[in-house]
Amino acid sequence: MEKFEKATFAGGCFWCMVKPFDQWDGVERIVSGYSGGTLVNPTYEDVKTGKSGHYEVVQITFDPQIMSYEKLLEIYWQQIDPTDAAGQFHDRGDSYRTVIFYHSESQRIAAEKSKEKLATSGKFNKPIITEIKPAATFYPAEDYHQDFYKKNEADYLADREKSGRDEFIQKHWGIK
Repeated sequence: MEKFEKATFAGGCFWCMVKPFDQWDGVERIVSGYSGGTLVNPTYEDVKTGKSGHYEVVQITFDPQIMSYEKLLEIYWQQIDPTDAAGQFHDRGDSYRTVIFYHSESQRIAAEKSKEKLATSGKFNKPIITEIKPAATFYPAEDYHQDFYKKNEADYLADREKSGRDEFIQKHWGIK
């Protein structure tokens, strides 16, 4: 039996965090959801109000023999503004902040190393504030949020365009 691992990342709107990971070999599944809060079985409305304490996250099931956790971290950093403590792009509020939730000590170490590497790279002129926390209970989001970029392509593209995310990625990483 193959051994899969999980990676959980908060990077703002989870709609925009699925596609960048979905195109890689070794990524078996990506589920949009909520983590890090106190309310049991939160809904999108609960999370959006900020009262549940949850972050919008993607939980990635991956085969570490094909896709390394370090590569997932590299992809993650290239999708976010790690210097923004108030949310991501046009999505503001605590539920849209950036966090790496680690599932093992080796993931914690890899996440800390990747954060330090980014902090000393000179790529950003502000501190890297993305938190690294132990994985918390994960709650899958409602079905209409899953694979949103595939099921609602026009809405997904419109949201990405108005968010400023793509311009930020292009400016800092040279990725179109």
